[in-house]
Amino acid sequence: MTSPIPRCAFVPLLMAALLSSCATVSPESRLRNRLMEAGLSPRMATCMAGKMVDRLSLSQLRKLQSLASLRKTDMEEVTLDHFLHKIRALEDPEIFLVTSKAAISCSF
Repeated sequence: MTSPIPRCAFVPLLMAALLSSCATVSPESRLRNRLMEAGLSPRMATCMAGKMVDRLSLSQLRKLQSLASLRKTDMEEVTLDHFLHKIRALEDPEIFLVTSKAAISCSF
């Protein structure tokens, strides 16, 4: 018969599990980073990500990842009009609606 594992052995395992959950990047952080990679200012990207992340599905958030290619052509910040034009090109009305509402709200 094997002896039970002492309770003190579980503490390091529990701490490691808790720390690893903190290390994962939240969907909001990922979206914020993608918006900045697309050329939006950090302030605008932070504001918009907070408003968008709970309103879009995971598959819609993944579609937005393709927008990072906007930034590769120009090192200037992308205009909001140009950004929304690219959002419309994704051909998802819900993404466009949520993004444009967030952009308008965060512009003020």
